[in-house]
Amino acid sequence: MNPRISSYFSRRLRRLLAVAMLASGLAQAAAPQPVLLGIDGEFGLDNSTSAQAVELGMRVAIAEINADGGVLGGRRLELVTKDHRSIPARGIRNIQEFARMPGLVAVFGGRFSPVIIEELPTLKSTKTLFMAPWSSADAIVDNGMRPNYVYRLSLRDSLAMPRLLQSAHRRRLDRVGLLLTNTSWGRSNAEAAERAVSANRGMRIVGTSWYNWRDTTLIGKYRQLREAGAQAIVLVANDDEAAVLVREVAALPKAQRLPILSHWGVTGGEFVKQAGPALQQVDFSVIQTFSFWQADPARVRRFLASAGKISSVRRIEDIKGPVGTAHAYDLTHILAQAIERAGSTDRRLVRDALEKLPAWRGLIKNYAPPFTPARHEALGPDELLMARYRADGALVPARE
Repeated sequence: MNPRISSYFSRRLRRLLAVAMLASGLAQAAAPQPVLLGIDGEFGLDNSTSAQAVELGMRVAIAEINADGGVLGGRRLELVTKDHRSIPARGIRNIQEFARMPGLVAVFGGRFSPVIIEELPTLKSTKTLFMAPWSSADAIVDNGMRPNYVYRLSLRDSLAMPRLLQSAHRRRLDRVGLLLTNTSWGRSNAEAAERAVSANRGMRIVGTSWYNWRDTTLIGKYRQLREAGAQAIVLVANDDEAAVLVREVAALPKAQRLPILSHWGVTGGEFVKQAGPALQQVDFSVIQTFSFWQADPARVRRFLASAGKISSVRRIEDIKGPVGTAHAYDLTHILAQAIERAGSTDRRLVRDALEKLPAWRGLIKNYAPPFTPARHEALGPDELLMARYRADGALVPARE
């Protein structure tokens, strides 16, 4: 080829490439930046499904919000996940990293109250907006922050314990033994139980036994409570230790198997699989704040249709950790409304907007409104119910 012609084509190619690069840069500059939401959860913990449940609820809500145009004039919501594996030090590091992310509005937490309680000083110092869709220890919201950057759409222990004791009382099981995890979550429930018993004439706590995380047997502590006169056991446990107890109780003679009324930590993992056939041999019920089986059918159909587009969920039975999923779903929608009201991703402005939202009908309830300056709890006693596991593993409302 003639050198002059070759030079001409080379110059023309460079110009075309420069124009293409400029156009690409302008397109990127014009595209609205995404709004980031974080999850700080126990993704890598063996047998746990709770962080995944929160993620599912958030992703379904995010898909719906983005399909409707996103927030702030077309900015898409995007999710960033970090794994604390139930280790507080990892959680603190995660919060620090989230706090430094440009465009990140809020962090959603996982199931474990002890992790979040240890994170509170970091949340306070970094002014990181924290949304709690599962953890229940009172101190998470009653944290002394002014202003308070923590909002919860979940159960709290000072509501759970009265409801568990009420369920026992309705069944004329007025002498109860407490079997509690030796953590800040367990201690939160011990305090709540004492307050609840003092307000209910006729109820009595005959004993309190404490176990440690990953204990491989609980039957000795169970027997102590039974020998102290317990007619029922109120259990505060996660899935691993609860499954150990259920298998051990099922192995006892039938007359020695006390009813077990459980806090909801068991629903955040592979409890049914770990307990095995023993679960159907024990009188076991668990507190919940929501059931897809009792919700508005139209809203359940919408949720399942949206979930089916981004996951393998097709039926209610496919949802693991249903409360975490439903809580995170509603809480994400509420947060998106606050971002719109704030007109910004500034965490301080969004925090303030969350206290001023109007009433909104969600999957779980009619929030009227979700939060106020004096109330950072979205749920109350009216949402509480007891549930049982069917033989197929589905968690369904119980008859009381």
